[in-house]
Amino acid sequence: MDTPFAVLLDIDGTLVDSNFLHVDAWQQGFQQTGLTVPAWRIQRAIGADSSELLDQLIGSESDAVKNEAKARNSAVFTTLMPRLATFDGSREFIVALAEQGNRVVLATSAPPEELTALLEVLDVEEHLHAVTSADDVETAKPEPDIIHVALEKGGVTAGSAVMIGDSVWDVVAAGKAGVPCIALLSGGTGRAELLEAGAVAVFDDIADLHEHAGTRPLRDFLTGL
Repeated sequence: MDTPFAVLLDIDGTLVDSNFLHVDAWQQGFQQTGLTVPAWRIQRAIGADSSELLDQLIGSESDAVKNEAKARNSAVFTTLMPRLATFDGSREFIVALAEQGNRVVLATSAPPEELTALLEVLDVEEHLHAVTSADDVETAKPEPDIIHVALEKGGVTAGSAVMIGDSVWDVVAAGKAGVPCIALLSGGTGRAELLEAGAVAVFDDIADLHEHAGTRPLRDFLTGL
């Protein structure tokens, strides 16, 4: 019997066009806390664990200020959730992966309320093998914890999986777990940064990756990169 192969998929910025909603929510959260943080700096930190993000952006502030900014960000993002939308080709790619026999695992540390909204937008649950969430780990990317959990839920080892994400944090976390990572530009991070972080290949978005992979099993496509 063939060894199972798992495709670990980030959601925000990879399957769902949400990164810049997160930028907006964090910027408003900072403003409501009396802080000014440029949007471009926020964008560079999106995808990292919230503690990492706060340390990068307002590391000199007190824990009380950081906690307030985080709470206000969450409240703002809740109001932006109706604007969540999938990238073109996200559903088709997941369906194709599942039909090829891959174990599709959504490897995210999104909190429960956000994850529920993301899954509703994606509408592909019957094609998923497993989903991770913030409840599974104490520390999110760039630490590899969520990747380890995704591998465990997928029932595979690092050598039988690939990660697909859009941020430096996805690439670094996958690398720490020994999983190759294909990166996408759809989250707003540049090609050079993603490659420097260790991405094995970079594509524009999920539809571009699907087009290049064609009907080949992703495991075979990966070996040719």
